[in-house]
Order: sequence, then C-alpha cells, then structure tokens
Amino acid sequence: MHTIIVVPGARDTAVAPDQIRLGPGDRLRFGRTPGGSGRRTLAIDHPGVSRTAGEITAAGTHWALSNFSGSSTYVVENPEGAGEHIKVASGRIGAPVPFEFSRIVLPAADELVSFDVWAPRHDYADGTADACDGEPTASAFPLDRTRRYFQVLAALCEPRLRGAPHAPPPTVDRIAGRLRPLWPAANRAAVQWNIDYLAVKLRIKPGPDTAEQGPRLHTKKEMLVSLALRFDLVREDDLTVLTGTAGCPDAGHVPGRGDASRRTQGAGGADFTGGAVR
Repeated sequence: MHTIIVVPGARDTAVAPDQIRLGPGDRLRFGRTPGGSGRRTLAIDHPGVSRTAGEITAAGTHWALSNFSGSSTYVVENPEGAGEHIKVASGRIGAPVPFEFSRIVLPAADELVSFDVWAPRHDYADGTADACDGEPTASAFPLDRTRRYFQVLAALCEPRLRGAPHAPPPTVDRIAGRLRPLWPAANRAAVQWNIDYLAVKLRIKPGPDTAEQGPRLHTKKEMLVSLALRFDLVREDDLTVLTGTAGCPDAGHVPGRGDASRRTQGAGGADFTGGAVR
C-alpha cells in the first residue's frame, strides 16, 4: 500500500511523473543528478542543488528525510501549521517527519527550491486508552468554542492559518471590524477586554516594558497566537466561527463601567474573576 506521495515542484525535470508514490520501506533519492542503478530518483534542475541532495524513506505512518548536502540545512515546512517546521542539518540521516502535508525547502544559490510530500495515513487511538474509573483529567486549556473570546482568538490566529505564517497579529480595531458582521456590538474596548481575559485564562504573562530594553518584543497578542497555534487550540477548521457557519456564539457581554468590579489587580496583571466572557 502506498503511504507517501511526492509531488515534484516546478523545477523538477519534465520526465518526472506528476506524483511519485512510495510504500513502506521505499526510498526516493533527489538532487541535481541523483543517479544510481535501480534507484528511484527525482531530478531537480537547478545548479545550486547538490548532485545528490538527499533521500526520502517511507514508513507506515510517516517518512524520514536524509540530508546529503555538505553545508546546507534543509527545512521541512507544514503549510497547514501556520509556520510549523523542522530543520534537518547537513549530514543528518533518517530525520523523521510527522506532518501529514509537508514542503521540503532547499537553499539553492540565490533562491529557495521546494517540493511537496504527502503522508495521508495517520493512525489514532480509539479514545478508550484513558477510559477508566477515577477523577477526569483536568484540561490544560479550558476553552469554550461557543463564546466570544474564542471568536477573538480565532481572529487573532486567522492570518497565519490562512497561509501567512509570519504575519503579525491583526490590530484590535481590525479584529473588531472582522467580527462586527456577527457581533454588532464589537468595538475596540470589547475586543481588548476579551484579549485580556484570554491572557489570564491561558496564563499569558508578557513582561513589562523597560527603559533599558525598550518595548517588549513579545506582545500579549503575539504570545496568545503562538500558544494557540503551537497546541492546536485554534485550527483552520475553527475559522468557521468567523463566518457564522459554526453557529453564532452567545450574544454575551459587552464590557462597560460595571466591569471594574469584575477585575482584581495582582502581581501578574489583570485577573478577570467574573463569569465567562462571551
């Protein structure tokens, strides 16, 4: 059974098929002239790519990458992972790649050359491994996807999930505009209140600005986006909450003067002690 599919890039030679299918144990050597008797090969027509650049080895539910370059580090990107990637150093053999959809990026002279690898077979537990008597396991990130704060978090993550892995988080005003069709009361204060609530709920603690260090490099919004994407708290499928196709969150609460009584100030910053934000 084929478990790995390699999709040649634009610079791969015209003699390569549209797809190269590999079964467990199969190998595919790639490079400028990756010859060899009996080997399956993928030729990449670029003078900056090593003659024998590397090799892909298929396994049951993943694949491994070997880097035969004498000096270049290869990057394997997850195009669906909002910037998620792994690096395979020069000379590394058999580095396992867990992504379902991957892009191998090779530095080649004055540009980057890439081709794609699909590993569609992923096995998962049936969900009964932890089904035993006793207290349930506490959730590390207790998020309710029907609340307004999750809409705000999804809007923060949207640019990176839409294919711009290095995009900065959108501004508060832009988030308010994005949500207003579904949340007519959305404004700068309401969005910022939900961001502050998320920071407390997810235990985000950005450091203070200092005169010596200047403005902090990692803002509250950036830290929220990084955490959410790293642990899959927001995925591409969750962006339906921004279009209304996932069901509209509760009309909920718009912050005003009465919210001052819902906050207590502590060493770590604002702690919203009231009910769930919607």
